[in-house]
Amino acid sequence: MNRQRITITIKNDLIKLLDKTVDGQNVRNRSHAVEMLLSKSLLKRPAKVLILAGGREIKFPQIHREIPKAMLPINGRPLLEHTILRLKASGLEEIVVSLGLGGQKIKDYFRNGFKFGVNISYLEQNTAWHSTAQPLRDAKSLFLEGTFVLVYGDVLADINYADFLEFHSLQKNLVATMALSTAEKASMWGVAKLIGSRVVEFEEKPKNSDIRSHLVNAGVYIMEPKIFDYLNADMSKLEKDLLPRLAEESKLGGYSFGGDWYDISTAQTYDQAQRRWVGL
Repeated sequence: MNRQRITITIKNDLIKLLDKTVDGQNVRNRSHAVEMLLSKSLLKRPAKVLILAGGREIKFPQIHREIPKAMLPINGRPLLEHTILRLKASGLEEIVVSLGLGGQKIKDYFRNGFKFGVNISYLEQNTAWHSTAQPLRDAKSLFLEGTFVLVYGDVLADINYADFLEFHSLQKNLVATMALSTAEKASMWGVAKLIGSRVVEFEEKPKNSDIRSHLVNAGVYIMEPKIFDYLNADMSKLEKDLLPRLAEESKLGGYSFGGDWYDISTAQTYDQAQRRWVGL
């Protein structure tokens, strides 16, 4: 990233407030704090977020009933509520939720989002589709005006969206940036090879036992409207049909974050999230 060193003079009381934002993880130091605060004020933020919550209803032993993954209770709140609260904390309040089977349960709980300080609208999906490409295609007309965030509804991520957006905005010629977490058994997810800030190779659930990278797709992205030029009717999953191509063309950024991350795809992962997740 291109940066320039500058010298500024700040009142002592403001420095004290500035230092309170430094936590060593999301805000690394005083310089990073200044940059983040300036970017929040000056850089254009995406107006909307798309959350894919249209997967099949599931039934884990802990639940005893079928329920959309996005509605799985974690520490007294649905999974999706934790995601929405984190988006809201970064000033992202215009949210579109893509629904499938069981979607009415989501609508009944969140309604228009007023209760949570956000504005939520819904995109009804064909119940025959269980993919990641189709709902993004269907949302095209809603996301043509600028940078937007895409989040999988069954993912729990302790991610600073403001920092993520800043990272993406400072890159050049990217179509998308994916958030990257780390995993011991990386082959269970999409594995990324990163050089600098670019993903140069991406493979969904690789079968090769000699996997050198432990960076995995966290299911959270920032995208430009240019993404729709890459989508076609034959694509089913972004992870298999689109992301590898973007990586090959050097159009895919990679944002590594150190916060907790859970892909709630199994009863075991759900149990871990229940025990370890700390919400806002």
